Amino acid sequence: MWIKKVKLGKRSYDIVVGRNIISSLGACIKKLDIGDHAYIITNSLVKMKYASSITCALKKSGFSSTIREIPDTERSKSIAILSAVINDLAKSDLRKRTFIIALGGGVVGDLSGFVASIYKRGVAYIQIPTTLLAQVDSAIGGKTAVDLKEGKNLIGAFYQPALVFSDVSLLKSLGIRQLRSGLAEAIKYGVIKDKSLFTYLEKWFKDILKHREAALEYIVKRSSVIKADIVSRDEKEEKGLRTILNFGHTIGHAIEAATGFKKYSHGEAVALGMLIAVEISQRLKYTSQGLATRVEALINAAGLPTRISGTSLRSIINASFRDKKFIGSRNRFVLTTGLGKTKIVENIPLRIIEEVLKGRIG
Repeated sequence: MWIKKVKLGKRSYDIVVGRNIISSLGACIKKLDIGDHAYIITNSLVKMKYASSITCALKKSGFSSTIREIPDTERSKSIAILSAVINDLAKSDLRKRTFIIALGGGVVGDLSGFVASIYKRGVAYIQIPTTLLAQVDSAIGGKTAVDLKEGKNLIGAFYQPALVFSDVSLLKSLGIRQLRSGLAEAIKYGVIKDKSLFTYLEKWFKDILKHREAALEYIVKRSSVIKADIVSRDEKEEKGLRTILNFGHTIGHAIEAATGFKKYSHGEAVALGMLIAVEISQRLKYTSQGLATRVEALINAAGLPTRISGTSLRSIINASFRDKKFIGSRNRFVLTTGLGKTKIVENIPLRIIEEVLKGRIG
């Protein structure tokens, strides 16, 4: 097992990465002294594949458990599902020291973390991410939230997990589309912080899409190091350091919202958002045509979308103005000034954003 610590004083926690390490889960949790009963939030597919091995590992270390299923859709990040889960948790929590386990991808992680942050004014939770996107990104850092119809992640809190437990062997059942979505977030880390990771992805992306565990373990470890270091220095985005993790997300979230969270996965939308951000960077002369070409070539080779369909320019622009990364009427973008380098720019002329978007629609 490989371990990376997110250093946040009393809220510090470990990211554990490895292959076939589920049998060690109970022992890792035991050290934390966070309770004796696990309330596991998951979806039906993940439950079918992995719940038995998780509950067995917990039982071996003396933990009891309850499983709560939520639908496998972005719409599970809603007030209605949040309320239903909390009511169920309260019923199962009698005379127990309960902690929460998020067993699933980004939706399960976001919802579970938010439940943990508000139930009894905060209970411990553990992330066991089962998608590549969650292992490289969303399970780390304590961003928890649910969506409103007006926009994504509008109700949430920074609430750190007690442990992130990433077993890359849990990724073996992922479909190609889910692997591509996770790969998009790994590409993001390469562009914003790690030239060598980007070069690795250019060379080995096919191994990742073929479930080669060595390649998967490498990118999960490397992405975890980058995110852990950024979060350790700027937990709540108060210093501008953590903001760079939003590269590709400003327009990516808008594309998701404009298409009703149905057409594109989060990773696919981020891939499109990165292309928009790189092209805006080029238009503003922060970076070269060569980098834009290289980023698009990797995104395209990985099978991620490079064109936007199923929505209009106006719908994307309207959705972007409801995003938290806009400050009043001022937009804010993370742009690239070269591979591994970023620049946060506010108030980019709307004309430029619209022109770049127009060139990608259709």
